[in-house]
Amino acid sequence: MDGGGLRLNMNALDYALLGLYFVTVLGVGFAARRAIRTSVDFFLSGRSLPAWVTGLAFVSANLGALEIIGMAANGAQYGVMTVHYYWIGAVPAMVFLGIVMMPFYYGSKVRSVPEYLRLRFNRPTHLLNAISFAVAQVLIAGVNLYALALVMQALLGWPLWVAIVVGAAIVLVYITIGGLSGAIYNEVLQFFVILAGLIPVTVIGLVKVGGVSGLMDAVRESKLGEAGLHAWQDTGSTANPLGAHWIGIVFGLGFVLSFGYWTTNFAEVQRALSAKNMSAARRTPIIAAYPKLVIPAVTVIPGLVALVTVQGLGAPSGDLQYNNAIPLLMRDLLPNGVLGVAVTGLLASFMAGMAANVSGFNTVFTYDIWQAYVRRGRPDDYYLRIGRYATVAAVVIGIGTAFIAAGFSNIMNYIQALFSLFNAPLFATFIIGMFWKRMTALAGFWSLLLGTLAALLTYLLYKGGVIHFNSDLEESFWGAGIAFVTVAVVAVILTPLTAPKRDEDLRGLVYGTGGIDLKADVLAGDTAWYRSPVLLGVIALALAVVLYIPVF
Repeated sequence: MDGGGLRLNMNALDYALLGLYFVTVLGVGFAARRAIRTSVDFFLSGRSLPAWVTGLAFVSANLGALEIIGMAANGAQYGVMTVHYYWIGAVPAMVFLGIVMMPFYYGSKVRSVPEYLRLRFNRPTHLLNAISFAVAQVLIAGVNLYALALVMQALLGWPLWVAIVVGAAIVLVYITIGGLSGAIYNEVLQFFVILAGLIPVTVIGLVKVGGVSGLMDAVRESKLGEAGLHAWQDTGSTANPLGAHWIGIVFGLGFVLSFGYWTTNFAEVQRALSAKNMSAARRTPIIAAYPKLVIPAVTVIPGLVALVTVQGLGAPSGDLQYNNAIPLLMRDLLPNGVLGVAVTGLLASFMAGMAANVSGFNTVFTYDIWQAYVRRGRPDDYYLRIGRYATVAAVVIGIGTAFIAAGFSNIMNYIQALFSLFNAPLFATFIIGMFWKRMTALAGFWSLLLGTLAALLTYLLYKGGVIHFNSDLEESFWGAGIAFVTVAVVAVILTPLTAPKRDEDLRGLVYGTGGIDLKADVLAGDTAWYRSPVLLGVIALALAVVLYIPVF
């Protein structure tokens, strides 16, 4: 099969399914509006949602462009090694967030991740994180919007800029109206729509190449060769498709990048903060870990199918870029009707991802920047109004940053660079501050700032040809690791030189200082053994290990 044109052959049935989805999404936004009376209702769903809703929203918020387009592109480019992003690069961190970190977030009643830093350290650290988070969210929203526009361009033949503006407008309407509840209930719907779209691509693709064994044989004969079928083989050196050493995979991806993203990224943590009690908040990321374990089946496998069926895939530009692996398969494999469901699922994934970025941005901008530093002490409805203005601003800026994402042939590389820059130093500051009560406020600020600058310098030196890595992804692993080490070193140097906070000021914020009651708001049924966050987390970790065995 050649690349041909990317235009999908949609018919009236496909468009009807797409139209029905958009009407439903907007309807959910309007329905959620009735429950919004205060800013907490708008930004945190009034802290009232059950664990299964927040858990599905947690995983759905991550099922954006990064996941669907980016992981399928990685599957085609790097082969089975892409599963590291799930089984070592997500699940352990999600379990850690639920068991260890959510008690501090939820128990301290913070409304955002930057607000935790204000309580633990000081206002300069808080403002630095709030600004860097806001910048990261509009950049990542642009990635989701660009990917959404790529698909709309393919199926409708619209110019890229028109598709970007229309996609942004739909997300804008349902978040501005429905707030976080509008986003979360749509994310639950979107989770099922995404799977309904991706499963037919995977199943029909596998049938076409002769099942799993046929796919394996075809991959062996592709440019990836036998190495494309293994996750850990040849990681004692960098002579593997990912160009990464196992130390980079385990420490850079599995620890720094992964824990940095899942435990400190407010766009994700916000879903758990909206849960109805401590038990539900702790179970939120752990419930999300279970679908995360099996998502590679509908992202990595289609990437491999595209590699062996689409001739010329991997071109530096045009229709045959790795980013187009999923749209090309949809065009080549799916009959009408099923095509409509798949396209709807793809659009749903980008809208879920962008909605998470926008709802995270409007909360942090309103609470952590505007209320904290610009206009204090105003009535609650004033901040509710500012939140809606911030939503509009985030979408408008996201339209601009979508054109930055358009400059990368594999958006996964771009987004991993963003994570190593913003999330890795933040995670290091968090984890050291949460477990080392002696760490001082000044050490917190300078650690975060210098860690971020270290990651940025690593990226700029790599792009300038001063230092060499085997791939963009290997650079992001090392950039994250360097940022983490920088934060730790700065914290260790500065902490003895400055005065720590009193223990009573750190209650409920730092491990070992008390102040966290895991059972204060327990509900009937939460004590059942099968709802134990620790048990559910251990099972998820065991499954991640077991899944590695066939592709070791």
